[in-house]
Amino acid sequence: MIAVLMLVLAYLLGSISSAILVSRLFKLPDPRSHGSNNPGATNVYRLGGAVPASLVLVFDILKGTIPVWGAYFLQLEPLMLGLIGVAACLGHMFPVFFHFKGGKAVATAFGTLLPIGLLLGGLLISTWVAVVAITRYSSLSALVAVSLAPLYTWWIKPLYTLPVTFLTILIIIRHHANIKRLFSGKEPKIGDKKTPPTKDDNNS
Repeated sequence: MIAVLMLVLAYLLGSISSAILVSRLFKLPDPRSHGSNNPGATNVYRLGGAVPASLVLVFDILKGTIPVWGAYFLQLEPLMLGLIGVAACLGHMFPVFFHFKGGKAVATAFGTLLPIGLLLGGLLISTWVAVVAITRYSSLSALVAVSLAPLYTWWIKPLYTLPVTFLTILIIIRHHANIKRLFSGKEPKIGDKKTPPTKDDNNS
């Protein structure tokens, strides 16, 4: 019963779209209909700059961390922890409060992994930064980092490898449009101001 309740709470927390709420607070255009049309930190940065985007990023991370930490302290089994993390990400992707139109859940997925350990968080951030520095593709950096997450987890805490693999598959599926553009050479790079944002552009 507790596990089911945590699943529901994780989804509902994930459904709170910080991108939309922060945009309203800062009187920015609705991120669902401007820029890349996706409610995430990347699009909010495009529309309003670093401060509102940072707020969105922090809240989106916490949406993943809070329910997983709660489940951890309730001593739920690792598989259930993974499912709760997936529920939070699904809430971000398909928010019940905002007509089921959400983002890619990269930041929220990162938040769900933080309870495993700061070392894992550091490895994921380092991987993302390294790939960005080499390629300047934000989406590719996210895909590489999330793809390596199960391997990093197996190295740090093998018990959580299977749940983390669930999250990896979910994030990769959500990035299908970015993957297609990467292979076709049409994916915009960070700093390419001349490239107009696309409808499925990468976001948190």
